[in-house]
Amino acid sequence: MRITIDIPDGLMGEALKITQSRTKTELIKLALENIIQKNKIMDLKKFRGDVNLDIGLNTLRKRQCC
Repeated sequence: MRITIDIPDGLMGEALKITQSRTKTELIKLALENIIQKNKIMDLKKFRGDVNLDIGLNTLRKRQCC
């Protein structure tokens, strides 16, 4: 997808230097992937303490696969 956006030169330059991205396209892809990943992590953190992972080994062995 092609898109035209206005990003301040200083912001772009600093981000390119920090990430060591070779191209602006690579930088934008990396930024979008990071935003998505952080959002997913925040969504998972909402379940903290709500999921019971205390399952015994015998219980796991009794489960049928497929």
